[in-house]
Amino acid sequence: MARILIIEDNPANMQLVVYLLHAIGHDTFETAEGEAGLKTAYQEKPDLILCDLQMPGIDGYEVARRLRLEPQLRTTSLVAVTAYAMAGDREKVLAAGFDGYISKPINPELFLEQIEAFLPLDKRRVSSKPPSLQS
Repeated sequence: MARILIIEDNPANMQLVVYLLHAIGHDTFETAEGEAGLKTAYQEKPDLILCDLQMPGIDGYEVARRLRLEPQLRTTSLVAVTAYAMAGDREKVLAAGFDGYISKPINPELFLEQIEAFLPLDKRRVSSKPPSLQS
């Protein structure tokens, strides 16, 4: 089981990500803005941080910059989950200090597999299919 911080200001996106991660047994911490995300990251030392880029207050790029300056979080995997999908956006995200990039809208069929690739081996869950999205 991994401890994953999600920094996302869109409630629907947050709900989907939390649902998918909880369904395979991961613990999550959720915040809707960059400053709160940084505070949670400093306190909780998660195994992975998923971060939107466009948020109120400080944006995802500033979150990445600050996290990479923090010795205890410098090596924590940081993945941008964003609607930015234009040519060059991926390169800009990686150059800013993110380890990966997942574009929105989130594809539940691929999302868990994408996330698992950024977790330490001992924190990964085996899952060939995401949980059913139907109630």
